[in-house]
Amino acid sequence: MRDLLVTRGADGTPLYLQFARNLRDHIESGAITPGDALPSERDLSEMAGISRVTVRKAIEALIDEGMLFRRQGSGTFVLRRIETPASVLSSFSSDARLRGEDPGVFWMIKSYAQPTEEEAAALSIPPSTRVARLGRVRLSAGEPLAIEHAVVPADCLPDLTSIGDSLYEAMGRSGFRPVTGTQRVRASLATPTEAGLLGVQQNSEVLRIERVTRVESGRAVEFTRSVYRGDRYDIVTELRGIGAEPD
Repeated sequence: MRDLLVTRGADGTPLYLQFARNLRDHIESGAITPGDALPSERDLSEMAGISRVTVRKAIEALIDEGMLFRRQGSGTFVLRRIETPASVLSSFSSDARLRGEDPGVFWMIKSYAQPTEEEAAALSIPPSTRVARLGRVRLSAGEPLAIEHAVVPADCLPDLTSIGDSLYEAMGRSGFRPVTGTQRVRASLATPTEAGLLGVQQNSEVLRIERVTRVESGRAVEFTRSVYRGDRYDIVTELRGIGAEPD
């Protein structure tokens, strides 16, 4: 990393932006890989021949870009983006475990209620149906990544006190694990409350996902609205051709 040296006055660009650009180039080239810790601010200062204040400003700029993140008491790390396929129905918990990370959950609400008109329509149930209303922050390796608000018919779940990290695992115990579904994804900005729960700045980019899932019979068993951190997730879709184009 010795080529992080900054040339003063080279092109009129502020030194911290020059250094941020050099760091970005290293990350994008693979010289610093996702999950790696950066050297200390003092070491970076010596490598680049600039002040620690300049190094700190550059790091903060890359944190704002979503390229780096700080872990309290551990240092600054290169952010690892998570690719999730849009065409596969999977649970947050199983995805985390496949990445070698431990899933976690912070429950905000876990109660029974009656559905709103919109929820009843999405689930194709009468408005008088008893549903479970489940609100939680999803964590992976201790890091908050998503906020989920799910509505599930009460008969599709065991007792609410027995629901752990995975909603789908709990639904499976009652014989209602989803096998198909539809979802809509749109880009948005985090509200102050969402930013606080996710540990990001207000108006940070987020992905809003609305999902309805079904069991094999076609019955709708889950209506969930989620907010995922845009700095951590890429939604990947496989594309297929539809045949030869007309002349």
